[in-house]
Amino acid sequence: MNLKQKLYQMFILGCEGGGYKIALKEGLGGVIFFTKDIHSPDQFRSLINEIKSESLIPPFLSIDQEGGRVERTENIHNGKKYLSAKFAYEKGILKEQTQEIAQELKSYGINLNFAPCIDVNTNPNNPIIGERAFSDNPDEVVKCEKIVSQVYRENGIIPCVKHFPGHGDANADSHLTLPKIDLSLSDMEKTHIKPFAACAKTTEMVMVAHLHCTCFEKDVIPTSLSKNAISYLRGLGFDGVAISDDMIMKGVSSIADACEKGIRAGLNMFIYRNSTPETIEIIETIAKKAQTDKELQENIEKSYEKITHLKSAKNML
Repeated sequence: MNLKQKLYQMFILGCEGGGYKIALKEGLGGVIFFTKDIHSPDQFRSLINEIKSESLIPPFLSIDQEGGRVERTENIHNGKKYLSAKFAYEKGILKEQTQEIAQELKSYGINLNFAPCIDVNTNPNNPIIGERAFSDNPDEVVKCEKIVSQVYRENGIIPCVKHFPGHGDANADSHLTLPKIDLSLSDMEKTHIKPFAACAKTTEMVMVAHLHCTCFEKDVIPTSLSKNAISYLRGLGFDGVAISDDMIMKGVSSIADACEKGIRAGLNMFIYRNSTPETIEIIETIAKKAQTDKELQENIEKSYEKITHLKSAKNML
């Protein structure tokens, strides 16, 4: 694998724009699927098999399937809906529902789910988390994370906990703007970071949020691009793959050279919901720069090692 191919491993792209087809031959790390990509069970399986056959390296085949508001296979469920995390937990069916979701995803060929959401929903006016969170009590969230992640692992699906360091106190939607979390580190640790700290040594992948957390950065820098925040996550004992939330979101997309900043900060992977020429150009531009930039080279190598270690551990390679 050359440096450019290793860099491509650091990206999970969506189907919109069609560039993922070329990127797969360059070593693309994975593909993410949305509702608009899924029309029937047979069509979805066929799409996944086509992607696998075109890939230079076996890819992460990923989805956001939490239940409730965040459910991507709803068009092929014949009217059935999964409950959101909060209600599945409150009704006592969390383990059973997670098993159902896991078996469905596995039947299509999905090997990575961006779940569970382990934010602690302390702000009742939070526009983005709400019932996606298991609870407003961090100890309850810790308990739920263990249940959900274990069920996914037992079914051969990699869980990805999100959104570090905790989106639960936000009063804005990071799809639309960069929310500010103005809590001290000790307050964050008592509540929002607690579920991440509890699973840091066992979880395979952590999604880092587009939030401005003043406990990590006084300047307006999203945690997803913050060396302080990502170093803190590593300090909890996390040795897996740190991945960004969708880089198209307004919380980060307006920042010039956001991906390059993320690599330098220690992020290992990036999600883009599309694979337009503009998205592919971002990867190609970084690849050119990395040829003569020692820091970029070293960080790409480290990320490639983490990604391939995870893929090997899950018998993907």
